[in-house]
Amino acid sequence: MPVDECTIHPAWLRITHWLNAIAVVLLVTSGWRIYNATEFLGFGIPRSVTLGGWLAGALQWHFAAMWLLFANGILYLLINAFSGRLRRQFFPIMPREVLHDLSAALRGSLVHEDLRHYNSVQRLAYVFVMVDSIVLVLSGLVLWKSVQFPILRELLGGYEVARRIHFFAMAGLCAFIVVHVVMVVLVPRTLIAMLRGR
Repeated sequence: MPVDECTIHPAWLRITHWLNAIAVVLLVTSGWRIYNATEFLGFGIPRSVTLGGWLAGALQWHFAAMWLLFANGILYLLINAFSGRLRRQFFPIMPREVLHDLSAALRGSLVHEDLRHYNSVQRLAYVFVMVDSIVLVLSGLVLWKSVQFPILRELLGGYEVARRIHFFAMAGLCAFIVVHVVMVVLVPRTLIAMLRGR
């Protein structure tokens, strides 16, 4: 069998995937510590799952991981777009197929033999994460440099609304991660493919 037919995930995809995973863990845990400084939604995150120790330390971790996510995310999107993989792997997303695949997944009967091709639920989830990540970056820019991005700040409804958008977009990302990890546990060969490429 030719090498390209054996390859499930090329090296660039595996590298960007794991760099994004590292960046997201750092961003979420440091972001929780930053959130705890105000607890603007009326509850706190257990300190044991936060990163940074104190507000300034959490901000330093957050800004460092922010640049990793930004640079790596841009690279991931550009390679996907210019190689045609974005169109081939993630589109079209048909509502009827999503409902069918979701129903099969909930019954534990979703067949996923060829790991090179995503089912409709995976397509929808991955597109959600790409859009959600863009929302996180844009709302994060407003929180970081509100004065320098006044138009963006106003488009997002002001600083306080942007702060809530950022928090709930992060919550959406965390929900995706939980589902993603559960699916990996249920289909462990997907982890092997993401480590070895085949």
